[in-house]
Amino acid sequence: MIKKNKLILLICLFLLSNKIVFSQQDTTHIADSLHNEILSEQSRQLQALEFERNADSVKRDDLQQQLSVLKTTDNVKKQELQKELDAIKNKDSLRIAQKKKKIDSLKTFVKGYAVVPFLKDTLFSIYNKVGSLSPKDRADAIDDRIKKLAGDYYFRPDSINIVANETTDDIVFGEMIIMSVSENDALWQNTTKEDLAAQYKTIIGNAIVYYKQQTSWQTIAKEVGLAIIVLVIVGALIYFIGKLFRLTKTKIIAQKGKLLKGVKIRNYELFDINRELNFFIGVNTFIKWVVIITAVYLAFPILFSIFPWTKNFASTLLAFLINPLRKIFHSLWDYLPNFFTILVIVIVFRYFLKFIHFLKYEVERGALKIPGFYADWANPTFQIIKVLIYAFMIVVIFPYLPGSNSPVFQGVSVFLGVLFTFGSSGSLSNIIAGLVLTYMRAFKIGDRVKIGDITGDIIEKTLLVTRIRTIKNEIISLPNSNIMSSHTINYSSDAVEKGLILHTTVTIGYDVPWRDMHRVLIDAAQKTEFILKEPTPFVLQTSLEDFYVSYQINAYTHEPNKQANIYSQLHQNIQDCANEAGIEIMSPHYFAARDGNQTTIPNDYLPKDYVTPGFKVDASANNKSTNT
Repeated sequence: MIKKNKLILLICLFLLSNKIVFSQQDTTHIADSLHNEILSEQSRQLQALEFERNADSVKRDDLQQQLSVLKTTDNVKKQELQKELDAIKNKDSLRIAQKKKKIDSLKTFVKGYAVVPFLKDTLFSIYNKVGSLSPKDRADAIDDRIKKLAGDYYFRPDSINIVANETTDDIVFGEMIIMSVSENDALWQNTTKEDLAAQYKTIIGNAIVYYKQQTSWQTIAKEVGLAIIVLVIVGALIYFIGKLFRLTKTKIIAQKGKLLKGVKIRNYELFDINRELNFFIGVNTFIKWVVIITAVYLAFPILFSIFPWTKNFASTLLAFLINPLRKIFHSLWDYLPNFFTILVIVIVFRYFLKFIHFLKYEVERGALKIPGFYADWANPTFQIIKVLIYAFMIVVIFPYLPGSNSPVFQGVSVFLGVLFTFGSSGSLSNIIAGLVLTYMRAFKIGDRVKIGDITGDIIEKTLLVTRIRTIKNEIISLPNSNIMSSHTINYSSDAVEKGLILHTTVTIGYDVPWRDMHRVLIDAAQKTEFILKEPTPFVLQTSLEDFYVSYQINAYTHEPNKQANIYSQLHQNIQDCANEAGIEIMSPHYFAARDGNQTTIPNDYLPKDYVTPGFKVDASANNKSTNT
């Protein structure tokens, strides 16, 4: 059932994460739609301004024509026409300012279409549409026209001309219009259409001349020769790299038994001589291939940069290598302030923890005494404080870790937290029980205890389990939660100061005087090793049964861990002392009818003249019957 609940929770987390991703995708789609709507609205406004400009241009031409046919004496009419012309001019200036403002707002999110006729070199970009042609259509058309010019053997840059029209400046070659530059194109580049047309004319002419130079047979022959030289150099470099690393391999083998003697950590041999030698040979081989692959990889950009058609591949390959290194360097550089902040935090917490460790050591050795706080609490308390300090340090450091604000990092943290919560539910109960047992001071390492049905010495205490060695050298691991749910008997807690009372019971018939039995039991206890003479052993008569009396001998000892041996010796001494006193330790149901039977006392304790008694027969009853 628990596994099923865990699976359901993980599925819910997965669905929740997918929902978040889908929500992000929906948000992105909405943002793109809004972007396109704004772009369309701005384009419509620019077209409206362009239509208005065309209308004003027609009106201006009409006014200028009227002004030219007026007689010189009609000054009033001339003034009116001139006033209208000035108004149109001012209106045109305001309209240009409005168009520039709108184009500037479009520059923040509008991407132009590059004109790349050959060699993958971008000449310029087109941002504005003309008539029904979109910016992309204009860029593609300009590409095709420039390619046609590059194929013209008689092409000369000075053959390109600029023809000014009413609304555009056209860049033409012969009768072919290469492109038209409008006022909107100029506003996108923050210049006038005349200057922009002249700039584009120069760029197109130079690009065609450069392409012709780069694709000539003489240039290609030189480039092929240069490529062959590069390949020869790379081949020679690979050969010498291989030779160099073969030499280093020979040097490494020569150090066997000298510098290479194996690696040992105390008594554990991590690497023997052969393993260490193979390790360094493997490192040598790995470095060799890294150097060779790096050399070959760097040779490719050099080869690609030779030919004009593959120059972009060269920059791309270099970017694959340089961009990650640059990003890593910039990331490390930008992360330095956070790194030093983390370093300072770690140093502060470390010295604070050393101070706590010093207090723990002083309490442990008894130099520092805190009322109500025992010395054996010092180490577990220090461990708890240590965990709390480290946890607090991680919380403080967390915002300064790289990627701590990313959703992926946070999602992984939550997922690990869920797994830890479900996977450690049983362990947490044992940890809490271990802490409670520590502060209960129920036992310590070396104590002889009885937990449930298990008796033995405590050999290890952890937050999860307690390990006990029984008198048969059996190691038993008890979860701390189990110990909390059962009773514990500690034989060692007061044994050193007050002494542990060991006791055993002997049952003797009523025919034996109790004073004699007391004396025998006390003598037996005093003869037993590890039994204290003071306090004196004592006897308790625990019960008076139908056939016997129960005598309990009680004796003190300071050695609770040797109970089995002490009990064994005590029982032996009780037997010896009872035999010496002529007291038989019999079965309770054994009756005194022993006529003709040997005593149970061993022969060593009997007198030499001891004779087994004969059978006694009372014939008085038979005599009376005879007389009668």
